[in-house]
Amino acid sequence: MKYTPIVGTLGYVLNPEKTHVLMVHRIAREHDAHFGKYNGVGGKLERDEEIVQGMKRELLEETGLTAQKLILRGTVNWTNFGPKNEDWLGFIFIIESFSGTPFESNAEGKLEWVPLNKINDLPMWEGDRFFLPLLFDHDPRVFHGYMPYDGNQPKSFSFSRI
Repeated sequence: MKYTPIVGTLGYVLNPEKTHVLMVHRIAREHDAHFGKYNGVGGKLERDEEIVQGMKRELLEETGLTAQKLILRGTVNWTNFGPKNEDWLGFIFIIESFSGTPFESNAEGKLEWVPLNKINDLPMWEGDRFFLPLLFDHDPRVFHGYMPYDGNQPKSFSFSRI
């Protein structure tokens, strides 16, 4: 079967002290498949842009911040994801340095600085709990994961690092 995923970016902005991460609480649209969940910022890559450019564009559009230092932490191949059973290939970044002041909210919901040690207490996609620890650990290697979904639930998660 031909694999034609939606290619996207997902970014997690750290405050200068690296103790908090900027998350969007998706509460703006009741019919949003992500409604009520916390997530990083990002979205679909446009046809005429490369990955880093797409992450920077999404960050500016969704938060008002301009990325100065981005680090690719990993990729995840999500298959059969969500209510539309879509395949996604996501490039996941940490944004360690930025300029600007974040918006209070955007079209998806409220932007909140969340303490890193409280991130697992948030309502989020269950699959995020598998890869988020890899983003914030001290292993400098990039991870590459595969997470098949059954609608709204992850079936498994495997990854390697290089």
